[in-house]
Amino acid sequence: MTTLELQRRLAARGFDPGPLDGIWGRRTIAAVKAFQASAGLAPDGVVGPLTRAALGAPAARASAPEDPPWLAEARRWMGLREIAGPASDPQILAWGRAGADWYRDDDVPWCGAFVFGQFAAALPDEPLPANPLWARGWARFGVTLSKPAPGAVLVFERGPTAGHVGFYVGEDAGRFRVLGGNQSNAVTEAWILKNRLIAIRWPATVPAPRPRRVRVAAGGATSLDEA
Repeated sequence: MTTLELQRRLAARGFDPGPLDGIWGRRTIAAVKAFQASAGLAPDGVVGPLTRAALGAPAARASAPEDPPWLAEARRWMGLREIAGPASDPQILAWGRAGADWYRDDDVPWCGAFVFGQFAAALPDEPLPANPLWARGWARFGVTLSKPAPGAVLVFERGPTAGHVGFYVGEDAGRFRVLGGNQSNAVTEAWILKNRLIAIRWPATVPAPRPRRVRVAAGGATSLDEA
């Protein structure tokens, strides 16, 4: 069930998800929680098997698991790019300023701001880092995972003190496929060496997933510096 299908089912039952736009946002989450409470379910905002059944939606196919909502939100921004020169992209500025009021320029690394923005939109009750623009600080976000699953937060070293953060979408033998911001100055998927990994994290308000490695056969260069 897509987010748009979910919104339509909620609206048909009298629960207002906001615009029927396919975007997983705060109003849709609030509508899910209100529906769950009315149906005698735990109002956690997670559309699992019981919530699907109560909405009369088909069960998710095991062969095609859905992205967690924050990863689906992140995919919407693929291709978003910094503006060269003194100007800055307004969406990048919005993520950065939401995380740190001093943020004024998209030339400042914004990988942490991007991750922050996706969780703020998709999981409004999730505790987020006090300084989300510090990439290495995401190594203390949520709970730790021993192995990745799609949407897991991957934290990498980038030199002795700097770092990089993004979302796991796949891997090959020696590299992770990472969807993140500030990768070639844009929201892209990039290959990052596994030996740079610092931590694998998962939001505390969402049940931990079963490890699910996604093998990606796509080629491409390895990213060496995401700033």
